[in-house]
Amino acid sequence: MNTFGNNFKVSIFGESHGPALGVTVDGVFAGIPLCEEDFYDDILRRKAGASGTTPRIEGDVPEILSGVYEGHTTGAPVTVIFRNENTRPEDYESFRKHPRPGHADFTANLKFGGYNDPRGGGHFSGRLTLGIVAAGVIAKRMVHFANIQANLTEVGGSANPDSWNALLKAAEQDGDSLGGVVECVAEGLPIGMGEPFWDSVESKISHAIFAIPGVRGIEFGDGFKASAMRGSEHNDPFPEHQCHHHDDPDHQCCGKHKCQSPPLTNHAGGVNGGLTNGNPLVFRVAFKPTSSIAKAGIPGRHDVCFAIRTPVVVEAMTAIVLADFLR
Repeated sequence: MNTFGNNFKVSIFGESHGPALGVTVDGVFAGIPLCEEDFYDDILRRKAGASGTTPRIEGDVPEILSGVYEGHTTGAPVTVIFRNENTRPEDYESFRKHPRPGHADFTANLKFGGYNDPRGGGHFSGRLTLGIVAAGVIAKRMVHFANIQANLTEVGGSANPDSWNALLKAAEQDGDSLGGVVECVAEGLPIGMGEPFWDSVESKISHAIFAIPGVRGIEFGDGFKASAMRGSEHNDPFPEHQCHHHDDPDHQCCGKHKCQSPPLTNHAGGVNGGLTNGNPLVFRVAFKPTSSIAKAGIPGRHDVCFAIRTPVVVEAMTAIVLADFLR
């Protein structure tokens, strides 16, 4: 429902045009330095204002309500809220009778018997990823050994950043929108994070990533290209082991030191059998074009390409999953 995780639990609440939204994070280690200013950098990366993003500009000021005392986490749940200030609910009055294509207006209205908040998508809005980013800031401090970086690699099908502004302007002039691709790399992960089958690294990350509104696909390592490769191309070989006692004719190697180094290549994206293998964890996320477009006669303030603002959200989700694997 609205909570993810077993050891590191993240619960989101609020609506796009309600009084406030936020997140409660349980399972946070005690003693982590934390204050409101620590959230600013990642919040700014998600913020609108760049070319191709929505003209709705919010303050996005974090308020810590619990779980922090004298600048450190206490071990109790941490709750962070953000007040909504720049709202225009009148833009959404007609959507209950005339649901927007590509949105939750239709399905949420039927599921909740018309009691759902339709303003700006309500609880289904991408604005709720603000709470996810806040949880990600905490999670990154839990998995301080990892370096997690996500970057936008495609806009409108183009991998050339020099072409993106022209593509965005053309789509905006046409009253249309664009999608994008974000690649995430997590380095420094120990070997063996994850669990077999249901809670494999890929399963948990995919679960979290698909909770981001607008995600249409995810692939790890070579991804879908692997289906066209041969095993000899896709396999990641291990370095050959040399026993430290090879000069001792009476020594029999116990085998405990074999294959302690990561594979030499990384076609699998850092995962074997659902467990991290010591190589960088690499995956890519496909985001659909924004559904609310002027060409469809939809009023309001919307991103031409909301994927521009998602790399920090992808990072946050990755950190949340990794923190949940900690014991």
